[in-house]
Amino acid sequence: MSTDPRAGEAANYVDPEILDELLSMRSSIDNIDAALVHLLAERFKATQRVGVLKAKHKLPPADPQREKNQIARLKRLAEEAQLDPEFAEKFLNFIIEEVIRHHQAINDSTSAEPRDPNAPFDWASKD
Repeated sequence: MSTDPRAGEAANYVDPEILDELLSMRSSIDNIDAALVHLLAERFKATQRVGVLKAKHKLPPADPQREKNQIARLKRLAEEAQLDPEFAEKFLNFIIEEVIRHHQAINDSTSAEPRDPNAPFDWASKD
């Protein structure tokens, strides 16, 4: 019986040869998961800088047109990569919601009067 934590319960009932193959695949999955976490961390570092810039210049936390364009772009990329585009959209929407939440928090911490993220933004009034 394997004591490798990647084996999980399969160690109790899977043939050792199959278990070795399973562990190899799971090792790759674990590496990909680690890479995803690091990529997300880098992405959020970049979006934090965007949030600071937006707050400094009193820009709204959300940019619906940019978000719409990004979702369309990611869905196209997902199709090309043979990934379910609806999954890609859900994933990106989750990330966008987090980014907007972070931007709002940055905005709230840098301004005396927090701006309502749902209020329309008058682009003409900003340079």
